[in-house]
Amino acid sequence: MNNFREVAAGKKSLKRDYVAIMMWFMGRAIQAAAAVDRAVKKEFVDMPDSFTFALCVMPNGPHMIVGKDQRGFVRYRGWDPAGKKIDLQMKIKNIEAAMLIFTFQESTALATARDRLIVDGEVAHACAIVRILDIVEVYLLPKIFAKLAVKRYPGWSFRRKYLGRVLIYVRTIFGF
Repeated sequence: MNNFREVAAGKKSLKRDYVAIMMWFMGRAIQAAAAVDRAVKKEFVDMPDSFTFALCVMPNGPHMIVGKDQRGFVRYRGWDPAGKKIDLQMKIKNIEAAMLIFTFQESTALATARDRLIVDGEVAHACAIVRILDIVEVYLLPKIFAKLAVKRYPGWSFRRKYLGRVLIYVRTIFGF
């Protein structure tokens, strides 16, 4: 019985790195979209003061933390949840599920329906965050990919879609 050697599971570091980069970019894009898009701004206005949410991949990261500051501005707060008061935590069950979501093969709504996402906090706030993620994905992605990433592709005006896209990309890259 002692003839078998123990094999450790692989770390999947390439997938983890890809998801970490996507979460970093998405967190900064949410901050930018809250300053540019009225719908995203309204979703955050309806949330409590100093509201903070985290999206993470179980069991040990990566994380994305976004929240409102004292003045009501939405800020990307990094990847380290240590010492931060988090009101809503959305956890993706494993790195494979995160890859499906962040390679835009599966929408956030479909991932929730397929039990790949765990929510710890108010369900109403989680629904608002999913709506925000969908809006940001429509801004960031070309239509062919965005249709896969969201439940319903919106019929926005040319101005809202393309001017908003440029502003969000500029604000995301330069961090303001």
